[in-house]
Amino acid sequence: MELNSGDTAWVLASTALVLIMTPGLAFFYGGMTKAKTTLNMMMMSFASIAVVSVLWVIYGFSLAFGNSGSGLYGAFSLSGLTDAVGELTNNGGVYGIPLLAFAGFQLMFAVITPALISGAIADRAKFSTWIIFVALWVTIVYFPVAHWVFDFGDADADGNITGNGWLAARGVLDFAGGTAVHINAGAAGLALAIVLGRRLGFKKNPNRPHNLPLVLMGAGLLWFGWFGFNAGSALGATDTAALALLNTQVATAAGLAGWLITEKLRDGHPTSLGAASGAVAGLVAITPACAFIAPWAAVVLGLIAGIVCALAVGLKYKLNYDDSLDVVGVHLVGGLIGCLFIGFFGTTQVNSFSANGVFYGGGWELLGKQALGAFSVLAYSFIVTLILGFLLEKTIGFRVSKEQELEGVDVAQHLESAYDFEGNLGGTFSGGASLKHKVAAKSDEEVSA
Repeated sequence: MELNSGDTAWVLASTALVLIMTPGLAFFYGGMTKAKTTLNMMMMSFASIAVVSVLWVIYGFSLAFGNSGSGLYGAFSLSGLTDAVGELTNNGGVYGIPLLAFAGFQLMFAVITPALISGAIADRAKFSTWIIFVALWVTIVYFPVAHWVFDFGDADADGNITGNGWLAARGVLDFAGGTAVHINAGAAGLALAIVLGRRLGFKKNPNRPHNLPLVLMGAGLLWFGWFGFNAGSALGATDTAALALLNTQVATAAGLAGWLITEKLRDGHPTSLGAASGAVAGLVAITPACAFIAPWAAVVLGLIAGIVCALAVGLKYKLNYDDSLDVVGVHLVGGLIGCLFIGFFGTTQVNSFSANGVFYGGGWELLGKQALGAFSVLAYSFIVTLILGFLLEKTIGFRVSKEQELEGVDVAQHLESAYDFEGNLGGTFSGGASLKHKVAAKSDEEVSA
């Protein structure tokens, strides 16, 4: 196998597309929060970029894709990428792309996954504890789970494979991260929402998005970047990448439509927030299935995801957990739908590396494998995150004080506000929190700067 410049170019471009998804998520989440917590919400996504990128180079890539001989974790090495220059990617077979390109592409998946979790604990988390949580969580949850799902092992000249993840070895199909990214993040978000508890005034005071144009812009950036997320996972400019790209587009459109139809029938009117949320629900659901199902089935999947996720986000009020920005209702539920859908509609007619599901004469075997992958990741992520979040809360504290929550986490944690309604920070901040006591020692000129 020789270096393929076309495939390499596609993977490099896809890497950049996936990176833009995390700032897009910051806009999406930032617009959905209260005005006085916007910056903190966005900072949680940007902190994920910083923390995970550094850890990935030090030991993360090795822990996810190193060959330890175990299906549960890779090789813990502090120099996993040191000798990667000039090597081609070997992941269940040799690809004509540099190993560093593959490592960079997979890094972006590792970056956005903890950022997704942050939406479940909006308006009430300490920023310093969040940074520590991200470092610990990716180490003990994401890196091992990525090994389970994405590591197809090192293939030798005879085709023998060693060091593959235990779910990959069992034939679980997840093309771009329905398990490792979305179910993983959704389960972790539920655990942290339980640990941190409900926001003040939950179910009493409406927590409406403060900036819907920001939400729509964020959803648009996510949609744009998701083509790299899904089609880039083909690791080449191939017909599989084309299938994944088309399926991503039509499933997302159908998810948007499904959510709006549900709102119209249930509430009497479709909303811009529903359009953005439905698009993301479609994106989440198609992620694991994008290269394994026919385009017409992708439309069905997106429609189902839009409808079911629109209904699922209301469960938090019935079950009394405060998932602030619907990480559970969209990412956990949407990820489960997408993974299990493959068990019914997966087909080798569109991809020889797929498997036939129930409706293509394959019986129930594939569905059983998909359920194994989905629920094992869900259980592991939820349990470990619950323990980790509880330990952080009881030691250094994870939730801000009642006074800081009322004041707004932007001011309490960052001494900043997203909006200057009175022309300077000496006035009153949106939500009624005064900044004067914070900046008494500073001149108006210094504060404005």
